[in-house]
Amino acid sequence: MSTIVIDRNLVYRLLKQVPKGKVTSYKALAEAAGNPKASRAVGAFMRTNPYAPIVPCHRVVYSDGRLGGFSGKIRIKEKIKMLEEEGVIVRNDRVERFKEHYFDRFSIERAKKEALP
Repeated sequence: MSTIVIDRNLVYRLLKQVPKGKVTSYKALAEAAGNPKASRAVGAFMRTNPYAPIVPCHRVVYSDGRLGGFSGKIRIKEKIKMLEEEGVIVRNDRVERFKEHYFDRFSIERAKKEALP
């Protein structure tokens, strides 16, 4: 069994680049942070995000637009509410018009300069 290595703080700094009204995927964050196989690790980072909501983990979804677990059914309602307040419509636990809302134009240079709260 191999260990997946990815910089947690770099992932959080990259995520700060996702603007309101947009979503990204666990996979896109893993790729931007330099390890495309680390999607699950990114998910774990989102579940334990100490900087929420400044680091907007609610804007991270699966690559097909599904919302993901977000710490259970009660919290998933919070995620939907937060996304809809930002203009992202969710139907049947999936982002509507996903491609229009999708963000993956991360800047690693910008992230390296970004401060965390």
